Amino acid sequence: MSVMETIIDIPVEHERNVCGQFDQYLKKIERTLRVTIVARDGAIKLIGPEEMIRRAKSVFNNLAELSRRGNTITEQNVDYALSLSFTDSDSAILEIDKDIICRTVNGKPVKPKTLGQKHYVDEIRNKMIVFGVGPAGTGKTYLAMAMAIQAFKNNEVNRIILTRPAIEAGEKLGFLPGDLQSKIDPYLRPLYDALYQIMGAESFLHNSEKGLIEVAPLAYMRGRTLDNAYIILDEAQNTTPAQMKMFLTRIGFGSKVIITGDKTQKDLPGGAASGLDIAMKVLHKIDDIGFCSLTSEDVVRHPLVQKIVQAYDDYEQKSGGKGRDGEAGQKGRDSSQMKKGRKNDYRH
Repeated sequence: MSVMETIIDIPVEHERNVCGQFDQYLKKIERTLRVTIVARDGAIKLIGPEEMIRRAKSVFNNLAELSRRGNTITEQNVDYALSLSFTDSDSAILEIDKDIICRTVNGKPVKPKTLGQKHYVDEIRNKMIVFGVGPAGTGKTYLAMAMAIQAFKNNEVNRIILTRPAIEAGEKLGFLPGDLQSKIDPYLRPLYDALYQIMGAESFLHNSEKGLIEVAPLAYMRGRTLDNAYIILDEAQNTTPAQMKMFLTRIGFGSKVIITGDKTQKDLPGGAASGLDIAMKVLHKIDDIGFCSLTSEDVVRHPLVQKIVQAYDDYEQKSGGKGRDGEAGQKGRDSSQMKKGRKNDYRH
């Protein structure tokens, strides 16, 4: 394989952003693509096999363009540009960057960062009901919240309703102090956090007092008809089939619904069926319902989260798909067998 070298010009004002602090991004690109990189005075020299040089040029050109657009280059940007360089969609990162959903209260643009997130946002725009399923850190709830707030600001809907099942994550919290709102707030805190960041605390409280933004546990949805509303059901993997059916039949005219969940993080009692799993099987043939599956490649939190998600996926595949739910189910079966044994003992 022939070794070649080439030089890429990076404007000096963007060099540090593209190369990273102490050239950490350069070192990552070097290790991944097995090329030698020398950066000096706004010029980057690449030395290595022809195919790897082509990929490295693609990565640097994409990162430089993102920097020119005013983005602060993160490790996630570098990782994703590297992964795209091995595909035919190596310039897709620039197309994704154009899609600005809204801006936070601090002026920071909210936009998809991966092809999976871009597909998710497009499905939300085009479908009345969208199921967004994927691991932690893929932006399922945050992007849905941004789309809801933008639609609310554009007067496309009259109100936003955010809901999630109030269920403990593997812990028994007992009786919480305070009034009813104080008891349910801990379960809804992630939704409040996203609202404060995108909308701002004052705007949220103002609209909340008017009843235009409502954050409530799923049990409060029974018996209601939700017209002209943007409705987000978060943590849907923790719903029962009956709860999911109840929620889906609340939808009125002019409403849009986003249902998010992570199938690997169920907190239901052992052996209980998830309403999310059942709904996706039952509704998959209906045209106006979109389904978007995000993966570990769409994780946009700290890069370590992506590695953790991938490690758990690999572990569950090696163990024959018997992950957390399999263990819970086994405990349920063991408990059932113990009860049967006790009955037989009583008979004797």
